[in-house]
Amino acid sequence: MNAKITQYTASPSVVAQIGQLPQLDISEIRALWKKLFGGDTPTYNRQFMERRLAYKLQSIEFRKIDRNLLESNQHRIKTLIDNGKLRKRDKDYRPPTGSVITRLYQDIEHRVKVEADGQYEYEGRRYGSLSIIAREITGTRWSGPLFFGLKQAKADKKPKEVRK
Repeated sequence: MNAKITQYTASPSVVAQIGQLPQLDISEIRALWKKLFGGDTPTYNRQFMERRLAYKLQSIEFRKIDRNLLESNQHRIKTLIDNGKLRKRDKDYRPPTGSVITRLYQDIEHRVKVEADGQYEYEGRRYGSLSIIAREITGTRWSGPLFFGLKQAKADKKPKEVRK
């Protein structure tokens, strides 16, 4: 009994392409880099190249590139190549466009959608910051990223004295 093997002409999904990156030879990685980025690889670090290729494949597939994020990432890559280390990120708590942030507060689930233009949508209205939304939900001033769990509260640097 002969089984017929069907060749699919459609390109594999981005997930399949990313999943195949670790199995590719370094020459294939470099060729893919040249195809996607239009130049030679900036480093010989395979893990770095695989991560950048995965990001590029996703950005091509989903066409949701945030210009500010792209410029920020390019700057970080250049800094990494030049200095060999990265500077700690400054307060960049903004999740990717299209994300939905949820928070359960007083047994009510609050959902906020991240918009492409830097705005947030909450209950059909648009807001410029998460802090304004957190204030509307709680009635008090809050750090929006802290309220929605996008950053951790700063730990006290000095241990508190215990009174006896």
